[in-house]
Amino acid sequence: MSTDSTLIVDTVFDLDALLTDEERSWQQKARTFATERILPVIEDDFESKYFRRELVAELGAAGFLGMHLQGYGCAGAGAVAYGLVCLELESADSGWRTFVSVQGSLAMSAIYKHGSEEQKQHWLPRMATGEAIGCFGLTEPSGGSDPAAMTTTARRDGEEWVLDGAKRWIGLASIADVAVIWAKATDSDGSTAVRGFVVPTETEGFSATPIDGKLSMRASIQCDVTLEGVRLPADAVLPGARGLSGPFSCLNEARYGIVWGAMGAARSCLEAALGRARTREVFGEPIGARQLVQGKLADMFVEYEKGVLLALHLGRLKERGTLTPAQISVGKLNSVREALHIAHEARSILAGDGITSAFPVMRHMANLESVRTYEGTDEIHQLVLGRELTGIAAFSSASVA
Repeated sequence: MSTDSTLIVDTVFDLDALLTDEERSWQQKARTFATERILPVIEDDFESKYFRRELVAELGAAGFLGMHLQGYGCAGAGAVAYGLVCLELESADSGWRTFVSVQGSLAMSAIYKHGSEEQKQHWLPRMATGEAIGCFGLTEPSGGSDPAAMTTTARRDGEEWVLDGAKRWIGLASIADVAVIWAKATDSDGSTAVRGFVVPTETEGFSATPIDGKLSMRASIQCDVTLEGVRLPADAVLPGARGLSGPFSCLNEARYGIVWGAMGAARSCLEAALGRARTREVFGEPIGARQLVQGKLADMFVEYEKGVLLALHLGRLKERGTLTPAQISVGKLNSVREALHIAHEARSILAGDGITSAFPVMRHMANLESVRTYEGTDEIHQLVLGRELTGIAAFSSASVA
């Protein structure tokens, strides 16, 4: 990553002028962490499919885990500060922003939003420090875009709940200490609803197997989870969640982080292309002197700045408590789609060298394909916006936030 290129990208539009001192402090802390602790090892970790678990406690010590939550050892930072941290971490690698999202925006948020006071006191302080790792089990093997069709079940057996089923693409599950599992639950009175359960992963019948063969998110962990007669006490259920609104409220937290994070990957690609354009000479002068190259750089920069400004706007709405799911869909759809376009253009400027690990572009491009899919595909967010615009749902309204 070129320091000069970073400086230019950050200062041409003067985003700092729109931030508070506290927000800039969080961003700088995250940028330092990404630069000093992730970037020196990420290419090797990506190549060897290695998750560097020792960084988890450091992320906790920095205050990044569940940083948007209040109390329970969490930092209580604002939405924009959290977004800036996501941007800086994903500028190093999507896998590490994903870790912060799974831990804080999904697992911790589920317990924070819907858990009992006992559940919060037991898990959240340890998760905030990174002592305990959490995962969030919603997606199933048959498809992630239709959670209303989930087949994982929970039934009452006396004073216990019994869970059976399977989940897929569950981040961190094989190293997690606790899993928030969503299931179709039938209570002792015969009533049925989607409920969330706090499942210690040491519970008999819970197993998680890392998914191998990934060409994306290789420095991160995603798993298949099997639940076979998992017995839990009655108080394992999240009391504040009944129906799909429970998991959707957590998904929207994670989607918000992606709006910022994808722009971090985009910035990294733009920086690489800009640095190369200024130093690589062809036909006697830097390629950055060519009009076609300058046109590409300008277009990439404009889309990056638009994406960050959109993220900032959504962050301010979130801080005011007025952010809607449809607005989050605008951000998730735009940020990831434009980040991938920026990555593709950057690769073309880097020419043949762009496919090597000497530059981060192909790694970001591969990771962004996963980011484009999880927390709602492009098509799902298009349908959310289509419903918002027309008032007509082109999908089962029970299945999409």
